[in-house]
Amino acid sequence: MNTPQTITSIIKTCLIGLLFCSVSFAQNDSIPSNKKLKDSSKQLEKYGLRVGGDASKLLRSFLDDDYKGFEVNGDFRFTKKWYLAGEFGVEEKTTTTDYIDVTATGTYIKLGADYNAYENWYGMNNLLYGGFRVAFSNFSHDLNSFGVYSQNQYWAPQFSSSESKKLSGLNAVWAEFIVGLKVEVLTNLFLGVNAQFKYIITQSEPDNFENIYIPGYNKTYDSGSFGFGYGYNISYLIPIFKKAK
Repeated sequence: MNTPQTITSIIKTCLIGLLFCSVSFAQNDSIPSNKKLKDSSKQLEKYGLRVGGDASKLLRSFLDDDYKGFEVNGDFRFTKKWYLAGEFGVEEKTTTTDYIDVTATGTYIKLGADYNAYENWYGMNNLLYGGFRVAFSNFSHDLNSFGVYSQNQYWAPQFSSSESKKLSGLNAVWAEFIVGLKVEVLTNLFLGVNAQFKYIITQSEPDNFENIYIPGYNKTYDSGSFGFGYGYNISYLIPIFKKAK
């Protein structure tokens, strides 16, 4: 037969058990599950339009009396790794040699895509990329002066002319492969550098001499189809939406 003390002990034990269970359930409710933690820790990456310009062309315009130019560029991220990209620019370059003084003036546009090979850590948006462009330039030449080379340098007089002549309606199309780096130095502000390898597909040339400089393509090399270029970019990212990484 149970005594009052025994009954009291049983009641106390039950109350302690109920209190322990209540605390345990409360703790379980206050601590999120692994699924909740996983959902709340998803990494969101920025997608948007990045616009900027080529600082090297502006700097060269101040330092080189024979050059004036600027370029605006941009890219738009449409997948995790791929970006639509393009550039538009205006250039004027005077080239002077022993036999010719000519000024090339024109505009160019480049369209293509870039692939980001860099795997960013959480919160980073840097790019180590490679890409391609199809480029078109429309330009003209101002022939300031020229001389005609003669094989008989001793006896024959060297013909030269300083009569200015404008040759317009010229154009060129080329393919361009680009490698570069863009680093986010402040929130949404990027500094970058790139190198370009170019191959002429087609070009129109003035009579009696070849294109020496093509806006956007840069200097041509002795009738060759290959060219090179570089750029230093400053750009700003305009975030449009975010996606989970």
